[in-house]
Amino acid sequence: MISNYLSSIDGVSVYPLISLFIFIPFFIIVTVWVIKLDKQFLNYMGEMPLNDSTESVEDRKQSL
Repeated sequence: MISNYLSSIDGVSVYPLISLFIFIPFFIIVTVWVIKLDKQFLNYMGEMPLNDSTESVEDRKQSL
């Protein structure tokens, strides 16, 4: 039933290509960003829910 609707749309075959061209650069950018993140910052953010202290990120960076 859905294929009947999609086949009636002119140029519907271009939408998967557009979404692929949007997804691949986004995925690459996010992957590079995650790799370049500071490991100490990631550890601090990972431990944040377990800590009861009210220390801010700026205070943490100054103490490092």
